[in-house]
Amino acid sequence: MIHGERLVDENPHIRLSVASVELPDGRQFEQYVFRMRRCAMTVVLDEPGERMLLIWRHRFIVDQWDWEVPGGYVDPGEDGLAAAAREVEEETGWRPRSVEFLLTFQPAIGSADAPQDVYVARGADLVGEPEIDEAEAVRWVPIDEAQEMIQRGEILGAATVIGVMHAVAERAGRPGRTT
Repeated sequence: MIHGERLVDENPHIRLSVASVELPDGRQFEQYVFRMRRCAMTVVLDEPGERMLLIWRHRFIVDQWDWEVPGGYVDPGEDGLAAAAREVEEETGWRPRSVEFLLTFQPAIGSADAPQDVYVARGADLVGEPEIDEAEAVRWVPIDEAQEMIQRGEILGAATVIGVMHAVAERAGRPGRTT
């Protein structure tokens, strides 16, 4: 049971508070709670479904470069599907041809409410360059290589790991495909 929540700080992207919580056995404690805006992340596959579009960027929080699927915040009042397509184009210069919803996950449900919607796009057309602050590099990566990148620690984000695993499962399920 939550007895109350005290605001610590907030901005347009995140709200940090401290919640006073009571467990069923009566123990009480305070817990930091992060509430973040919904994000739309997109797994962009090429037409045959053999490669996926990834971006190379530095994440200062973990002080590491990694490969990620494109994605970002859903603007207030914006449709998630529209946000997914917009983020792909802004971050990669590629416009996805078709986008469909895959799933929603919570990456740190024990201390954060940070809904992440994952979309899948099939096919994309190059329409420009990525916005300057979005990606250091953009690359179509073979699915098998993306799996290896996870094991080497070159892919860290949960949405990208989910995307790679989805692409692997989808490819394995195609008739006539041998792995």
